[in-house]
Amino acid sequence: MIFIGICGASGSGKSTLAQSLSDKLGSRCYVLQQDCYYRDHSHLSFEERTQLNYDEPSIFNHDELLADVQRLLDGQPITRKGYNYAEHRRADTDELITPPDVLILEGIHCFHDSRLLDLMYLKLYMNVDADICLLRRIERDITERGRSIDSISDQYRRTVRPMFEQYIRNYISLADVIVARGGKNARIVEILAGYVSDELNKRRSENS
Repeated sequence: MIFIGICGASGSGKSTLAQSLSDKLGSRCYVLQQDCYYRDHSHLSFEERTQLNYDEPSIFNHDELLADVQRLLDGQPITRKGYNYAEHRRADTDELITPPDVLILEGIHCFHDSRLLDLMYLKLYMNVDADICLLRRIERDITERGRSIDSISDQYRRTVRPMFEQYIRNYISLADVIVARGGKNARIVEILAGYVSDELNKRRSENS
């Protein structure tokens, strides 16, 4: 299995690039979202959950994510994890995910855990202007997550921007490839898909 990580700021196009690359590679590829591994805070009230810092590294259950990735790399299935953004709570299912040929993990802190980094064959960092990221985040959170402009603005000032400055911007030094212009960069998708396909064919030849 080829394990790829895609890191970058919120709104930088991680999900778009991951999905575009997955579409090119077809059914042999699966995209795992780090957001599905937020720690479960269902014991807190909704108001308390809205005040949590969802952009800080420890908000994610890195051990659980690592365990699932390791199981897939070992050829074993996992259950699909999920997250309800409107309710700020986990939404896991019993659906099984079987090990793919290519596993893509995308998330703002997917480079944070060195144990996970060591397993990645290819590390991509989305390098996009902060203003563009903010505009994309506003559009996404309103249309897809049912958020208000006031809550988006408050969260951006309170946690998103500070965590980007403290952590996320520094992950660029860990990347193998820096991707400009966001996830709709068709040329980089073609290049990456070709590179990954060649590597898969090479591994099959070596194992045949």
